[in-house]
Amino acid sequence: MSFIDGLMARAPGPAQRLMMRHHELIKFALVGGTTMVIDMVIFYSLVWTVLEQKPVVAKIISGVVATIASYILNREWAFKHRGGREMHHEALLFFVISGIGVVLQAAPLFVANNIFSSREHLSLTATAILDFFLNYIVGNLLQMAFRFWALRKFAFPDEHLHTGPQPPPPDDLSDEELEDRELGH
Repeated sequence: MSFIDGLMARAPGPAQRLMMRHHELIKFALVGGTTMVIDMVIFYSLVWTVLEQKPVVAKIISGVVATIASYILNREWAFKHRGGREMHHEALLFFVISGIGVVLQAAPLFVANNIFSSREHLSLTATAILDFFLNYIVGNLLQMAFRFWALRKFAFPDEHLHTGPQPPPPDDLSDEELEDRELGH
C-alpha cells in the first residue's frame, strides 16, 4: 500500500468515503503537482537563460519533459487499477491527449506574447508574474480539466469497459469493503 493509500485508509469515516470515491482524482492531482514543479523548474531555467525571448518554446520543452514524467506516474500509480488497452495503444493515446494539454497550457502565454506583445510593455518582474499566472494558473486549469477527463475516458478506461456496465456499489458496504473495491483489490 502506498503512503497516500495509507493516509486515505486512516481518514475519519465520512472523509475516507469521499477520498475513496475520488482516489483517482486525488492521485491525479498529486501527480500534476509533482510534474508542475518539474515543468516550472525547466521552464524558468530556460526562459531566464538561453530562451529569454522565446517563452513559448521554453514552455513546450518543459511541457514535454513534464508529460513524460506524468505518463510514468499516472500509469504506475494514479490509474494503476485501470486497464482495457494494450500498453502501446495506451501510451499513444496518453501522449496525444497530453500534447493537446501542452497546447492548451501554452495558449494563454501565446496570446499574451504574440497577440498582446506583453514582453515589450512589461518589466522583467511583471513579465515573470504574468508568465507564472498564465502558465501555471490559467494554462494548468485548462489542461488539467481536459486531461483528467480524456485520460480516464480514452487512455486509461475502466478495466470493465468491454464487459458492459457495472452496477453501482451497494450502500451497505463496510469501510474496508468500499476501500478494497475502490482500490481494485
